[in-house]
Amino acid sequence: MSDGSPAAAFRNRVSGSNVELAYAGLNTFLKGEPNGVETLDAFDVGVLGAPYDGAVSNRPGARYGPEAIRRASGWWAYLSGYKGGLTNVSTGEQVDLSSFSIADCGDVPIFPMDHETTAESVRAHVATVAEQAFPVLLGGDHYCTYPSFEGFAEGSGADSVGLVQIDAHTDTVSESAVFGEHFHGSSTHHAAESSYTEYEYVSQVGIRGYESPDFFEFADEVGLNLFTMDEVRETGIERVVERAVSAAADGTDAVYVTFDIDGVDPSVAPGTGTPVPGGLSAREALAAMRVLGSHDAVGAVDLMEVSPPYDSTEGTQRLAAYLLVTLLEAKFA
Repeated sequence: MSDGSPAAAFRNRVSGSNVELAYAGLNTFLKGEPNGVETLDAFDVGVLGAPYDGAVSNRPGARYGPEAIRRASGWWAYLSGYKGGLTNVSTGEQVDLSSFSIADCGDVPIFPMDHETTAESVRAHVATVAEQAFPVLLGGDHYCTYPSFEGFAEGSGADSVGLVQIDAHTDTVSESAVFGEHFHGSSTHHAAESSYTEYEYVSQVGIRGYESPDFFEFADEVGLNLFTMDEVRETGIERVVERAVSAAADGTDAVYVTFDIDGVDPSVAPGTGTPVPGGLSAREALAAMRVLGSHDAVGAVDLMEVSPPYDSTEGTQRLAAYLLVTLLEAKFA
């Protein structure tokens, strides 16, 4: 478009033409610039989607999570651009989301009937982002966290990586008679069995519901840092998350954060495949991400298991986007 075009003349003449509404424009995370995964030197954050739910054990639909989270995130980009920065009323701090640069690298190639090739794809693309920028992965079911975790370790050059997992479930199943060794209930098991971490560097927050009969004996034996919902209620989310991330960072080169949206109570976030009552409130979830984003060791984050078909209000993906915005704000803005 030449500077003398009618469109350029209109934009120069009409105040507000540079403001993009939350529901307008390209559907990228926080209105980040669409960009290839190989060239991220100019960006602080690289966002990828993993629209895969072939490893779920209950309700499908998380394949639609990345698109829904991206769409919901446009609201915060709009607010920041429209107001020229923001005041975070909760913290009292001034925030300008444009102070850090985001590239949305699109979705990784997915192979719905082939979890091995899908995992290889996730691993390779996250590794490529991690070589250059802070990776953000939008899921997708929680199995994708395992290859993403390994990809982050490989790309960042970390020899050891701690894991902070916010979740209703521990995902420590080694094998299922129905689902085999590779499904969304096994992701943490595989991460802990990888060459990059052990259970003593894994911290889990918000665990509740039911696990195997010998679960507590297993957790003690392997040194898992377990923070149940009862402990969150008794101790407070900020203190619990501070302890969790410190344990994951102690003795490791970096920390990977994975947030399964079912960690939040289903009365707040019903759009997920395996909801469990009695979870985190929205305030607790946001506070957790604020603490995590403030910790220097945190080098990557994913947000998993958002299943839009189960929430007609779109509140689940809205909260998911806000959780990521909160962590990135604390980290960069």
